[in-house]
Amino acid sequence: MRYISTRGAAPALAFDEVLLAGLARDGGLYVPEIWPQFSDADIRAMSGLDYVELAVRIMTPFLGGRIPEADFAELVEEAYTGFNHAAVAPLKQLDSRTWLLELFHGPTLSFKDVALQLLGRLYDYVLRRRGERVTIVGATSGDTGSAAIEACRDRDSIDIFVLHPLGRVSEVQRRQMTTVDAPNVWNIAIEGTFDDCQDLLKAMFNDIQFRDEMNLSAVNSINWARVMAQIVYYFAAAAALGTPDRSVAFAVPTGNFGNVYAGYAAREMGLPIDQLVIGSNSNDVLTRFLATGQMTIEPVRPTLSPSMDIQVSSNVERLLFDLYERDGMALAKAMASFRRNGRLAVGDDRWRAARALFDGFRLDDADTLQAIAEVYRHSGELLDPHTAIGVAAGHACYRNGAVPMVALATAHPAKFPDAVEQATGIRPPLPPRLNDLFSRAERANILPNDLRVVQAFMRDRRFKGGA
Repeated sequence: MRYISTRGAAPALAFDEVLLAGLARDGGLYVPEIWPQFSDADIRAMSGLDYVELAVRIMTPFLGGRIPEADFAELVEEAYTGFNHAAVAPLKQLDSRTWLLELFHGPTLSFKDVALQLLGRLYDYVLRRRGERVTIVGATSGDTGSAAIEACRDRDSIDIFVLHPLGRVSEVQRRQMTTVDAPNVWNIAIEGTFDDCQDLLKAMFNDIQFRDEMNLSAVNSINWARVMAQIVYYFAAAAALGTPDRSVAFAVPTGNFGNVYAGYAAREMGLPIDQLVIGSNSNDVLTRFLATGQMTIEPVRPTLSPSMDIQVSSNVERLLFDLYERDGMALAKAMASFRRNGRLAVGDDRWRAARALFDGFRLDDADTLQAIAEVYRHSGELLDPHTAIGVAAGHACYRNGAVPMVALATAHPAKFPDAVEQATGIRPPLPPRLNDLFSRAERANILPNDLRVVQAFMRDRRFKGGA
């Protein structure tokens, strides 16, 4: 198994090399050279496996022999030991045709834990055997940061710097990052938007001298290992609902396209997915792309679902790579033009190919509150704003009444208590292990949206103890 860049100029790498590289040196994202394939018989045999067994079976082909399977199985088991539900990602029936896939039972109450609890252990394993140390940098719109910090805290071979947009994440999300007291953790609040944070991250990786000096690696969904781990829960949900003997559909609240791209990857591997629905908030670049065939950059608008307050969805590039028939040079030109002009028209054929699988639906804040209220009224379930957008989008775009729709529940409602209370009158409590979150001391550094300032901050503080 080798990995190639979506922009065609970087060398192909093995799994452990891609894990540490994050972004390719040509600015592209790594994808498998070929997709592992699972037959109907293979998928049928997955029924009844527990989550760890299934995860090892799905992910092992991506390793390309670079990690022994027995060692990998131990890492996977350790990653999910700390989850509060034995099923890791349990399914709950919401109505006659809609199911919730609960992905928030990890330590930071977000779906990001499913991938990042494994990613931290993979880093430790590979770095220990290489005798190396890395500087991890991440940009977060809310949940990735806390999940990455929890996965990487106190690890001897890692320094981690996490950028979040100042004042644009929920208080729970912020405190889950800034109250971690670990010598290798640095929190940076950027005076800007998530897209600014993401642009800073990409600029650091494209600064080859700084990248090599710091031995940079990434935990954002630009890192292939993140996507790899997320593929598993699509197989888990589908197997529980009778796949491959019936197809399934998924509704995914998404901003950076990584979570729903994992569903696309599962389909490429043989999982019979009939439809992928993208739920967007007012930052609806993905919904507009599916409606028109054009991506256009607009200003980021703060919403009740801040993890989706994104206008430049990095992982779309992985889908575009396939839509451009894996012509990396052509895609590189298209992406350069997109960043230069703020607009990308993919053409009718590529747009229709995307529309054959994907649908999109947009909800503003008022719609989101209504969706939370309606689900609570009809089922008694409290949903966070992101999950509510996914459920509502699935209902709005449902194509086939014979196919179950699985909506991804991406965060615990207690991470966004103000919105949930506004919609339902009920303020969801934090789980007992986070009862003291609001009394913990915070540690963060406010910096301008300036690459050189952020780089100087990182140079000065790596190996020196976190803040």
